[in-house]
Amino acid sequence: MKNKIIGTIGALVCCISMATAQKLKVCVAGLNHDHIWNIMNAYKNGQVDIIGIAEPNHELWAKYGKQFNLPANVFYDDLKTMLKGKKPDAVLGYNAVANHVDIVEVCAPLGLPVMVEKPLAATLAQAKRMEELANKYHTLVLTNYETTWYPSGKYIYDEIAADSIGPIKKMVVHDGHQGPKEIGCSKEFLAWLTDPVLNGAGALNDFGCYGADLMTWLMHGQKPIAVTAITHQYKPDIYPKVDDDATILVEYKGASGQIEASWNWPFGIKDMEIFGEHGYLHSLNGTDIDIRMRENRRSSVKAPPLPEPINDPLVYLAAVLQHKVAGTDDQASLKYNMIVMEILDAAKRSAKEGRKIVL
Repeated sequence: MKNKIIGTIGALVCCISMATAQKLKVCVAGLNHDHIWNIMNAYKNGQVDIIGIAEPNHELWAKYGKQFNLPANVFYDDLKTMLKGKKPDAVLGYNAVANHVDIVEVCAPLGLPVMVEKPLAATLAQAKRMEELANKYHTLVLTNYETTWYPSGKYIYDEIAADSIGPIKKMVVHDGHQGPKEIGCSKEFLAWLTDPVLNGAGALNDFGCYGADLMTWLMHGQKPIAVTAITHQYKPDIYPKVDDDATILVEYKGASGQIEASWNWPFGIKDMEIFGEHGYLHSLNGTDIDIRMRENRRSSVKAPPLPEPINDPLVYLAAVLQHKVAGTDDQASLKYNMIVMEILDAAKRSAKEGRKIVL
């Protein structure tokens, strides 16, 4: 009898484990975002099942179908048609930022969760519509940032929470590279990334969103008091329609932030500096951190790997869908990304009007 009970418990644990480890079934909306390589490689490595792809460009069907051995019947011209016959766990957006709202328009009434690539939307008006739909249909809308999965960010967050450097006084975030054309982005990606309507801006939206998201997270969802920004077109011959460099100053009660976003740097960089009342933390990249304290004590550390489920966008998404993670007060959450969109909107208005925007 004892062996039978043990066997039954073992079988139950096995079933639970298999259910937990079950791969997500996802539909993909769009193939014209170069971050699509992330989900395609996850599919190739057996981490996710792609059961449908909605993309009007048939050249991209051929390109990704051949490279990743995708069956022909997985491709559709539009999202609405695809979802008539598919029941995914979630829909992932890899299209122009201005078209993210179209994904939510289709998915929210169907009760389908959505995760889009950063930023949430091209405009604040689009973001508000997405929020309205998410609230009306009680559906999930998340935003994926590369920096969310940086161990260095979590290390800094935890150090601040432990009061190791005192209250935050100033944050400086650099995000940028040589430029999307210069680093070899695809023609399909460039077509919308350098369009003021489809992207909402240039480097300001493309890279400014990282700093806005990190600051919102570090400030625990606190809204800024005011935003001031300047933008430049250093390369109008390459990017004639949008800014290619932006500096955004974000004012909080008792603290300030400076976001540096650029397509004009000699190398790619994603780093973050946090000045506390009696200490300083500088994440040089995804893992390495420099530390300085008031007494001029200096050290360097390597952040430990992130634990599941906050170590990977698909693992995180599955955990949110299984109610293991709330997904309401973090870098991917709709709540925090609405604040991100307020910052970006104010930055665009400030740069255009030449004045501080009080929120």
